[in-house]
Amino acid sequence: MAGEESRDILKNVDWKTVGAGSTVATESSQPIIKKRLPKKIRQVPDCYFLPRRSWPSALAFYGAVSAAGVGAGMLLEVWINKKIKEDGGIIWEMDK
Repeated sequence: MAGEESRDILKNVDWKTVGAGSTVATESSQPIIKKRLPKKIRQVPDCYFLPRRSWPSALAFYGAVSAAGVGAGMLLEVWINKKIKEDGGIIWEMDK
């Protein structure tokens, strides 16, 4: 039996202090845990269906889309006015 006790080297180990390499003991004998900074903070986009673009690129792209929409509306208005003039200025006849 004495041989078994001498072979058990982990019997008297203080398991609370094992693996506490990131703690530092101070004068008040209370361990202070060192905090680690995160490696990378992930930026989650607000809308997943929109592509993530740089600010100038996004401004140019969405500005061009808006200008195209305004231009299409202006062309539609000119076409409607042209059709009204061709038909004699009557859009709907209510008494027929």
